[in-house]
Amino acid sequence: MALVLKDRVKETSVTAGTGALTLAGAASGFQSFSVIGDGNTTFYAIVDSTAGTWEVGVGTYTSAGTSLSRNTVLESSSGGGLINFSSNSKDVFVTYPAEYAVVASNNFGTAGQVLTSNGANVAASWQAASGGGTPPKAKLDTWMIGAM
Repeated sequence: MALVLKDRVKETSVTAGTGALTLAGAASGFQSFSVIGDGNTTFYAIVDSTAGTWEVGVGTYTSAGTSLSRNTVLESSSGGGLINFSSNSKDVFVTYPAEYAVVASNNFGTAGQVLTSNGANVAASWQAASGGGTPPKAKLDTWMIGAM
């Protein structure tokens, strides 16, 4: 399925262990993971403030049972490994990991330019837009999947 990123997605979970997390519903003022869509992947972060543990990775949302699998750990408080979480309440939210961020310029939104993919595992770059004008929003899902 597709890699989906959405803003202000945050739930809690008390699931213990290293497996998929059962999500307990949207935190006040946030959307639930259901906006990601059943079977789609997303970047996630899990934070257990009580234990001081955290994990950032790629997971798959499943609407049946409202769960988030932890497919690939990108970083964690245990040196990058999968965290064996306790049953404490944890915040689970959509994030955009720094190592996957597309930053080709510190002059974002330069008039007449578009962010262009240069292929899998190659940084994107700003290019002159044909026809000028305001650049469209960059479509990152294809580039992101190729970069993983």
